[in-house]
Amino acid sequence: MDNGKKVLSLHAHPDDAEFMCVGTQALLRQKGWQVHIATMASGDCGSTQYSREQVSRIREAEAAKSAGLLQGEYHCLKCNDVFILYDRVTLLKTIELLRKVRPTLVIGPSPSDYMVDHEITSRLVQTACFACGMPNIEIEGVEPFEPVPYLYYVDPLEGKDNLGTEIKPTTVVDITSVIEIKKKMLCCHESQRNWLLEHHGMDEYVLSMKSFARNRGTQVGCDYAEG
Repeated sequence: MDNGKKVLSLHAHPDDAEFMCVGTQALLRQKGWQVHIATMASGDCGSTQYSREQVSRIREAEAAKSAGLLQGEYHCLKCNDVFILYDRVTLLKTIELLRKVRPTLVIGPSPSDYMVDHEITSRLVQTACFACGMPNIEIEGVEPFEPVPYLYYVDPLEGKDNLGTEIKPTTVVDITSVIEIKKKMLCCHESQRNWLLEHHGMDEYVLSMKSFARNRGTQVGCDYAEG
């Protein structure tokens, strides 16, 4: 079933969407939406075992496998971890992606989060949504489109901004019925288990994801939710 609508989640790194918003995308897929998952970077610094080139290949393959569980498509804009910049080149690449996908709805990172890559991506997404219909921004091979996509921002990690202040979401989605597919999608990123353990002290990253989703769910009276 395809109703012609498209949802694009555009985040900084592979597995960001799986932590924060693929439950919402799974629900939209059930209603006939096309699913696209994109990242600015390939996660080339997310390893203590592999070179940048090796881990990029591994993580892009994991991200594509995850998107495939929703019959979706994965896109990578090939930036480098920690060097996602708000500049002309990167912004044009972001606008180009939106014009290729032509999403109805875009889900981006929180404007205030623990990592600057996430915050810069949030600004890039905001401007790209605003500019994707401007005909005077010319990009070869893609045409401007309207209307401007709806734009929603996900929770910051653990629901706290870059100063540790708790953020209350304005929209919360009950994802109880799709928590298992969210889990399966996150598990596609198996290369990250050792990295998250060594760098963030996060041993069971699936349990961490479910714990945060459970906390959001408790706030609105369901088992699991995304904000």
